[in-house]
Formats: sequence, structure tokens, C-alpha cells
Amino acid sequence: MKCLRCGAEMVNAGIETLQLGQTGWILGDLPNLLAGGAEVDIWMCPVCRKLEFFSTAAPEPSLPQKTCPRCGKVHDFDHPKCPFCGFDYYARP
Repeated sequence: MKCLRCGAEMVNAGIETLQLGQTGWILGDLPNLLAGGAEVDIWMCPVCRKLEFFSTAAPEPSLPQKTCPRCGKVHDFDHPKCPFCGFDYYARP
């Protein structure tokens, strides 16, 4: 992977867990501890020392998914028609 800043080859610095959440005034560190952590893959440029963070978790779809009864492909739930084959979910038979 090339550095976006200087173009040098980046080095993998490993996988770490970053703490999510924040410290509160009333409850102290409790909300921070309950928030959990995010596992990230860290890459470092040895020339300019820039760091890049990449999530190790697979991205979740932002909308619920449904399967088209005609073509069998999965797509976002809010489409009135299948974006692949054009099957209309609201057409009367």
C-alpha cells in the first residue's frame, strides 16, 4: 500500500482495539467501558509517519435486505422494484 501523502510504501503496524465512548462527568468511566471497542488494522508510513486505520469488521448493510422472488438476488428493502430484474413488488397479478 502506498502512502497518500508522500507515496512511500506503508508498513503494517498490527491490529489494535480502539476504545469507543467518552468519560462522563456524573458516571465517570462507566459509559466509556460499556461502549466497547473497535478493532482496527493500522498501517504506518516510515517516511512521513502518517497512520492509516482500517476496520477489521465486515461492513453491515445500512438498510434491511430482501430477496427478489423472481431472480433471487438480495437488495435493499426500500426498493419498490427489484433493481436487477425489475420485478414490481406492488403490481397486482
